[in-house]
Amino acid sequence: MSDVPKSHPRYLSLSLRDQIVKGVELGITSVHGLIAHGRGEAYDYLLCEKTHSFAIKAIQAAAVMLKDALHPVISVNGNVAALVPDNLIELSKLLKAPLEVNIFHTEDGREQRICDYLLDNGALNVLMPTKEAQLNFIDSNRRFVNPEGIYKSDVVFVPLEDGDRCEALIRMGKRVITIDLNPLSRTSKQASITIVDNVVRALPILCNEIRSIEDKSDHQELITEYNNDKVLQSALHHISRGVDG
Repeated sequence: MSDVPKSHPRYLSLSLRDQIVKGVELGITSVHGLIAHGRGEAYDYLLCEKTHSFAIKAIQAAAVMLKDALHPVISVNGNVAALVPDNLIELSKLLKAPLEVNIFHTEDGREQRICDYLLDNGALNVLMPTKEAQLNFIDSNRRFVNPEGIYKSDVVFVPLEDGDRCEALIRMGKRVITIDLNPLSRTSKQASITIVDNVVRALPILCNEIRSIEDKSDHQELITEYNNDKVLQSALHHISRGVDG
């Protein structure tokens, strides 16, 4: 990024691309993650690369749900590890919740490299998938989880989620909080709470919201009044309004 001035209108977007490319070079991000990032980037353009009120509403509800959870777990894939390692670690420490590596493409020991990368950046508790615990209703590699992590969890925070696993987690009775720029994705539609925003913007706000919660009981209405379908409709309305002019 040294040849792109910070005044460039696409500077932030280009710098995020560079982080994903660096993740591939480090062996923590799959080359398939480049495609996934580009798809999300397209939706972020339609959101004018801003955090909107519907995302804030979802973030506030997510903060309460995570604080109220008995066994919250933060699921990490290669893209999110490359983009926001510091924010993931901060969230883990705020919630006293483990980070758990869970990826679709496990080529060449990538799971261990993600774990080592998080630990090198200051993570205190990183769990790895095992063959001892498996999710129901899913056949891909993402079914393998840690018995003390995702398998045991009541709330799973899964930024940049895979739709099949989100559905499996919900069918197993777990609550799922996701960050997804595409309000039409299977993950967005099936999650308990969907934050339609860029993970690099949403995670710092989520951490601040969690810090601000002192008495969980005073914030329960944020959960009882939350409607994920309405949030997704608001996101779609914003996108269509922008496209229409």
